[in-house]
Amino acid sequence: MQENETQNSMPNIQQPSKWDLIEKSDRYVFSKQIQILDGRDIQLASGTGTKIGTSGSQKLSVYGVTPIAQQSAISSPAGGTTQDSQARAAINTIILTLKNFGITL
Repeated sequence: MQENETQNSMPNIQQPSKWDLIEKSDRYVFSKQIQILDGRDIQLASGTGTKIGTSGSQKLSVYGVTPIAQQSAISSPAGGTTQDSQARAAINTIILTLKNFGITL
């Protein structure tokens, strides 16, 4: 048996230092990046829901772009010499979806 293995052939996994992971009563605080391996998912409950970011001033990004805070509201289309009601309805639906997802106010 090698020195870094236990009797049941499990590798000896080094415990993180107290600076790698700080456990508090209701949360984990990580001082390093979290990497999720390919093919792994984040599974959430379906009851109350889960928030990523708990304030509009917290910054978030996806796909490697610069993180930004929640953006201000987008005004509904108004005015113009030619009014297309179907286009306006679609734009209003997009605006509502962005608001409901929390991307804009």
